[in-house]
Amino acid sequence: MSRPRILSLYEGLFAGGARVLHTNVITGLHVDGSHEHAVLSVASRARREGTVQHMVDDTRYRWLREAGIEVSDLGREAGAVPAAPESFTAAELEVAADAVARADAILTLKEQPLGLLVALDARGLLPDVPIAACLHRSDPTHSGAAVRWLAELAASGRLTSTISCAESTSDAYSRFLTPAVDRFVIANGIDLARYRPKPHERMPLRTRLGIAPNVPVVLFAARFDAMKDPGLFLRAVAVHAARDARAQYVMCGAGMTAGNRALVAAIAEAGAPADRIHLLGIRDDMPRVYRAADIVALTSAFGEASPLCLIEGAASGATPVTTAVGDSAQVVAGIGLVTPRDAEAVASAWARVISRRPDYRAAALAARSRMGAERMLEEYRSAIDGVAERAEAAA
Repeated sequence: MSRPRILSLYEGLFAGGARVLHTNVITGLHVDGSHEHAVLSVASRARREGTVQHMVDDTRYRWLREAGIEVSDLGREAGAVPAAPESFTAAELEVAADAVARADAILTLKEQPLGLLVALDARGLLPDVPIAACLHRSDPTHSGAAVRWLAELAASGRLTSTISCAESTSDAYSRFLTPAVDRFVIANGIDLARYRPKPHERMPLRTRLGIAPNVPVVLFAARFDAMKDPGLFLRAVAVHAARDARAQYVMCGAGMTAGNRALVAAIAEAGAPADRIHLLGIRDDMPRVYRAADIVALTSAFGEASPLCLIEGAASGATPVTTAVGDSAQVVAGIGLVTPRDAEAVASAWARVISRRPDYRAAALAARSRMGAERMLEEYRSAIDGVAERAEAAA
């Protein structure tokens, strides 16, 4: 078949691991000539975690544009609740229908944009084009109404496939699907040329933050959200800091700033030492941040599938320590530690890694080859081609 035209639907372009992953996939496949990709974003800005993030300022947006991928949007603002089918205007649906009409297949980044397709279908504006939902959570119930839209499109036969980044994700969503929906599982991968150890880059961030070379650094790279449970991280910081007078703690991601009053209050409530916690907010230099750290910590309570921060940190030389959510335990097997959701346990795991830092670092770096993006891109290419070929065969 000729080079298929693939449209990706985003809820919005703002900070987040799933957006990094999906954007890397479609830019890779667009640049290597596998497909012709385009993006339609429901929102042009997002109000999340106490921040307003504009699409045109987003790193993912710049990646797409630099790759020559067309990006359009409906001009909405993304918030805590995804756009419901009945909320779309006739003008918005006209823009969306035009984008969809030019596609041989549609990918949706998570289930949140599916409300737009439900709206198009209800008005007879959705052509008979295959649809694959790319899923990145392990708890559909926290998706609110969006999981109902997924089930509705599956029941109507409009949803062709799901592409999940973890077995836990595929299993969790299976009860909302019909047997006719193909289910692919493609484990996350990263650009090993970007995420790699560079000894001379360990110090620039540390120097700026006033952290000496031999001081242990624990990094929390996540947005300020209940899913990530920053409260547990901060309680673990309080325990660990009382035992290790040298350690420093870095928090980055949406909402991780001193201007976030809820975060400042959470630090005080946990009894964590504010003078040893560095709040960096959203970063576009994550490889450098990882290289400055000894541990990349994840304390999520729910929702995680295959967290990118764990493999990005490990490939850069930091040791992952995580709670057992989604496929996190499998991701860090042999290169990090899994802990119960308990501050004492988390702090003890950090101490264990610090006491054997060279061994854990060596294990992570020895496993780098399994973290690369090449295998992931090949599997996505095959899955997307299969979706597009189904439509061609039906025609």
